[in-house]
Amino acid sequence: MDRSRQGQQYAVGSPSRDNTTNKEIEMGVLTTEILDTFNGLLAEAQASADREPTAMTVATVGTGHGPSARTVLLKGLDERGFVFYTNFDSCKGRQLAGNPQAALLFHWKLIREGVQVRIEGNVESVTAAEADAYFASRPRPSQIGAWASLQSQTLSSREEFERRIDEVEKHYADLPVPRPPHWSGFRVVPELVEFWYGARYRLHERHCYERVDGQWQQRMLYP
Repeated sequence: MDRSRQGQQYAVGSPSRDNTTNKEIEMGVLTTEILDTFNGLLAEAQASADREPTAMTVATVGTGHGPSARTVLLKGLDERGFVFYTNFDSCKGRQLAGNPQAALLFHWKLIREGVQVRIEGNVESVTAAEADAYFASRPRPSQIGAWASLQSQTLSSREEFERRIDEVEKHYADLPVPRPPHWSGFRVVPELVEFWYGARYRLHERHCYERVDGQWQQRMLYP
């Protein structure tokens, strides 16, 4: 059984794998097939009891070649790639500035027999307009926090942080909170996307899409 077709009702306009054309495989940064498959799985996760279906692990590597990983939320996805937002002075922000490559991992344990989506790619900054639009959509306390937090720096006490929050709230009292210059977004532009479908007895199913010379190639992998 092709497990990638289960739950396809969530993927609007998802093309049949058997009818995928070379043109579809080669178009854009992300193909229609990859996007529809991912969006269908995400919709299943959102309909499940998963409290954070957009949560993903982001792995980066610093200048000393040591890896780091943390969980963030997916905030945008289109044919260009996967977007998340952060403080550029954070550990991940500094690492991505020095080594703009990342790996993402979604793990949805509550759908089917478990599903993972693994992404590898180069990283670029989103535009100022994109970052401004998303920041404006955030709750005001989150906007205040983006100014008050000296992310990843040493904090002497919780009271110190709360004091900084109060100072920012007073500074922007009755005013819109602008986006801090150190706060923006990253887009992971995929070079590899793998869909992993769990199965009994560890007889899993893996579908891998990889860009080779600018064109997407699809293959199955042994579990």
